[in-house]
Amino acid sequence: MRILAFNCGSSSIKLRLIDGDDLGGFELRVEGIGADAARLIVGDDVRPLAGKPDVAAAIDLVVAELRWRWAAIGELDGVVHRVVHGGEAFTDPIVIGAEQLSQLDDLEKLAPLHNPPAIRAIRAARELFARIPHVAVFDTAFHATLPDAAREYALPAEVRARFGIRRYGFHGISHGSVAPRVGALLKRDAGELRVISCHLGSGASMTAIAGGRSVDTSMGFTPLAGLVMGTRAGDLDPGALLELARQMPADTLEALLNHQSGLLGLAGTADLREIERRAASGDANCELALSVYVHRIRHYFGAYASILGGVEAIVFTGGVGEHSALVRARSVETLEFLGAVIDESRNQDARVDATRPALDVAAVDSRVRIVVLHADEERTMAMAAARLLGARLRLHPG
Repeated sequence: MRILAFNCGSSSIKLRLIDGDDLGGFELRVEGIGADAARLIVGDDVRPLAGKPDVAAAIDLVVAELRWRWAAIGELDGVVHRVVHGGEAFTDPIVIGAEQLSQLDDLEKLAPLHNPPAIRAIRAARELFARIPHVAVFDTAFHATLPDAAREYALPAEVRARFGIRRYGFHGISHGSVAPRVGALLKRDAGELRVISCHLGSGASMTAIAGGRSVDTSMGFTPLAGLVMGTRAGDLDPGALLELARQMPADTLEALLNHQSGLLGLAGTADLREIERRAASGDANCELALSVYVHRIRHYFGAYASILGGVEAIVFTGGVGEHSALVRARSVETLEFLGAVIDESRNQDARVDATRPALDVAAVDSRVRIVVLHADEERTMAMAAARLLGARLRLHPG
């Protein structure tokens, strides 16, 4: 079965063709959307993009590339799309029709950085590939197992019900694949593992996983809560938000929270690689940004270790989690009391990709294993779509 996976993020678009043998094939990425360094990558070809293209322009470019490269794609059995927020209505993958698209339109306000581009991509892809089924897979779905104590906010029941306010959680496609893959690496039953999963990228979240199920997660009603992110502040005192709301229009406040805060607000750049370089050269703002970033991660380590009652594995995934040895080392350096000890050499040398998707970088005598895991959301999405469409992808374990 051959499925084309669309993964629209806040700063990138990734397309990957997944077939039954998972032998590789057509891949396309647009990176750095909205930035000077925006580029289109198809295989080994890299094309710089001028004019800081926004998401709409990037999607139009992707559709044009797909038309031009039609022969490289070949016949498809389905197309799968990542949708960040499924709200109350969508807790499992769905085949997308006109009714489902209308329902998704109503959810755009809950994830304004992510749902609008995903829905725009769905509409464009359904027009381009009109004769094959399209499937939506939701980042919120994995967190449908949250217990009431983790899911509910301390608001009146009428308010929660009327506005649908509860903790939904995000990055579920990534977090949901963690326990089975770590279990395979460690040769342990995933159902017996207590795991803290750290998906660190432009967007970032952490999840406490017990028996393969999400029992708590750092993001909430929207993807604004929790960790410090590229342009999002993460956890904020609601009183501070009320004060800001008195001082500025709602759309200005929304832009501040979604586009101007986080690492960008602290350091003047959302690129963690640049922040690490500047911090090493003595830039005080960049060192502050790193310290706040790591402090928030440690905060959730402590909270989730307590909720889980112990930890067998800590997992780092996502662009930052996979590539920043510094963030991994600083995040876990205070966790020896839990029995988590990183091996400095293994951590520095860790390189994960599709051919070597998981590495244990914990010290030999560490009771808690520390795993670097290559994020493969497109593969996970394709497998979910194949199950829904009544087939099974025979993929190599990874």
